[in-house]
Amino acid sequence: MATAVWTGTLSFGLITLPVRLYPATQPKDVRFHLYDREGRRIRYQRVVEAEPGPASEPDEPSAPAAARDDDAAAREERALSSGSVETPVAWEDVVRGVETDEGELVTVPREELERIRPGRSRSIDIEDFVELEQIDPVTFDKSYYAIPITPEATRPYVLFHHAMREAGRIGIGRFVLRTKPHLVAIRPMEKVLAVETMFFGDEVRDPAELAPGLDGVEVDERELDLAVTLIETLKTEWDPSRYADTYREELLRMLAERSTTRRPAEEPTPASAGGSPVEELMAALKESVAAAKRDRTRKKATG
Repeated sequence: MATAVWTGTLSFGLITLPVRLYPATQPKDVRFHLYDREGRRIRYQRVVEAEPGPASEPDEPSAPAAARDDDAAAREERALSSGSVETPVAWEDVVRGVETDEGELVTVPREELERIRPGRSRSIDIEDFVELEQIDPVTFDKSYYAIPITPEATRPYVLFHHAMREAGRIGIGRFVLRTKPHLVAIRPMEKVLAVETMFFGDEVRDPAELAPGLDGVEVDERELDLAVTLIETLKTEWDPSRYADTYREELLRMLAERSTTRRPAEEPTPASAGGSPVEELMAALKESVAAAKRDRTRKKATG
């Protein structure tokens, strides 16, 4: 049974809907723990970094091995007594800090962070209604289902859901989940309302900064027609069950069998020889279209 991550109300105007938020996704990655070779679990400690000590004088070449061992033991004892080794730190002695671009360390006591930390929200207040198509999917972060809590909330919940679908708009609001403020989009799905946490505008990178050379590139009409033909040949209805995490399935199978057998590596596809980049692109597009059509014909014949 899924566990709710937040309980409160969806509010717009004079309407309030008591809801619980449940994660819409359930990651199924295999989580490994760390062990030593004898099967003992590895744990981590909070430690202070060892400060670099003064440069030690090199050992005399003529010093016997026993003397060198004594010197090493003495240096280790001095390091322990001077506190230059990594030592565990209690949680109450930990402070948070950031290092500025100039290299200055700025620390903030836990009490001051608690003082400015936003309190938990009791409601998601919808501020605006916008068209979903205006929001690029890169802005969305995590998805939740907003589920009505009480039977009395069911009817206004369904009414609000239908009204948003009829208007073709989604709600934009804010709330604090745990200790972090979030911008959210409330959108109607087939039967329920989904709440999508979003990145703020200044958190989304401008792709033009990463690919400045795309402007001014001319596209050949023949290449464009072939590319569109390929897309039209491969288009289909979205069916998530067609796409599986084959790596996870293989990993689970390997763990179940307790086997170290590996699948043979695929041989690399030889690169095509000769021809200009344009000719190679046209040839690849033509072959892709032909292969896609053959694959579609084969699927229809066997289906």
